[in-house]
Amino acid sequence: MSQVLELLAKGGPVIVPLVGLSILSVACGMERSWFWWKTLQGEKLLVREILSAAQEDLGKARAIAEQAKHLPIGRFLLAALRLNQPSPETFRLAMEAAGDREFVQMRKGDKILETVVAIAPLLGLLGTVTGLITTFFNLKIGGGGGNNIDTSKAALGIAEALITTAAGMVVAIIALAIYRVCVSLQSAQIDYFADVGTELELIYRQIWYEPRMEDRHQQEIKSNPASQDIVDQLSELLRRNLNN
Repeated sequence: MSQVLELLAKGGPVIVPLVGLSILSVACGMERSWFWWKTLQGEKLLVREILSAAQEDLGKARAIAEQAKHLPIGRFLLAALRLNQPSPETFRLAMEAAGDREFVQMRKGDKILETVVAIAPLLGLLGTVTGLITTFFNLKIGGGGGNNIDTSKAALGIAEALITTAAGMVVAIIALAIYRVCVSLQSAQIDYFADVGTELELIYRQIWYEPRMEDRHQQEIKSNPASQDIVDQLSELLRRNLNN
């Protein structure tokens, strides 16, 4: 550890922001790791329970989703299940709005990592330039006799240039690796949310909404028989016109 600190100390002033960026990247990676660990833990089991319950009782499915509000998928499904006899379009819009809110939370930290990936190599390059400038200032070229080069100071300048270059690349690589993992998890979650939302919407349409609309239609016909006679007459008229 002491050797690492000694090596960093030789990196010059540019090493300070690079160390700060490295700490920021690691902290962001740890926070995202905790977030995704909580998000993915038991997610598929919860979805199976909600979808299975939704086929029998929407109230039961809503209760399960209520208990899982601490998970993004629970909040996503609850947004639609808590509605009172919505149309399929409203049902889908509720899930889409909830999904957008959850995706914002999933993308948290992306801008920080993107900034580190962009800035760290530039800081490394800046350290390289300042190190080479220090090296050239310490080269005593010309003059008469004696040692023309202060080798110790020149070596320090070269070390500063190389250390900052390597540090900038290492910080950028770490931040990029964390960012790519996060993006992959986000993409997988977006696809999973879309599949689960579609499946829940189909259950709602086929088992609950369409039978309810059919029952309502039948009740309207029973309460107003004359309307059914008109429909039958129009159907018969249309059939005759098509045959002619």
